[in-house]
Amino acid sequence: MRINLPTWITLSRLLVIPVVLVGMAWGRPEGRWVALGAFLLGAGTDWLDGYLARRLDMVTDLGKFLDPLVDKLLVLAPLLALVEARQIPAWGVFLAIAREFAITGWRIRQPKISGANGWGKAKTVSQILAIALLIARAPGGVICFWIAVALTLWSGLMYVVGDRERPASEIKPDASQP
Repeated sequence: MRINLPTWITLSRLLVIPVVLVGMAWGRPEGRWVALGAFLLGAGTDWLDGYLARRLDMVTDLGKFLDPLVDKLLVLAPLLALVEARQIPAWGVFLAIAREFAITGWRIRQPKISGANGWGKAKTVSQILAIALLIARAPGGVICFWIAVALTLWSGLMYVVGDRERPASEIKPDASQP
């Protein structure tokens, strides 16, 4: 199995996760800025790998599998660090994790992997914004977190309902995550 450029970019996001976690655990403001920069770099590569996969016609089943998995890890790591820092409650993060497990289980059973709809993209953007604001300890971070949790749950529901309403022959693969 050959790994193409977009998939390598996806895998590079895994290298960002330890930097985010160490930065958050550092206990100094500089650590937060390191964590924020690494997180935003990782989030930016999420857009880049999807763009290149579609633009260069390099969408693969491996990429469709790895991209959402790596995205979940990139989001989950700082959320857990933020729980540890007592900035957000664990039960809010649990709701987001439960949705991710549920949708991953749903996706595995589908005949074709469908890509993100508008709600899934809104979920991703809201999660990235909330995490960035929380890492930076910026005003509005907690409000954005709860908006992200709501969009996470809603997008999961819309993903399942949308796929149930479409025959498998109409589900088109996409390189982005649900």
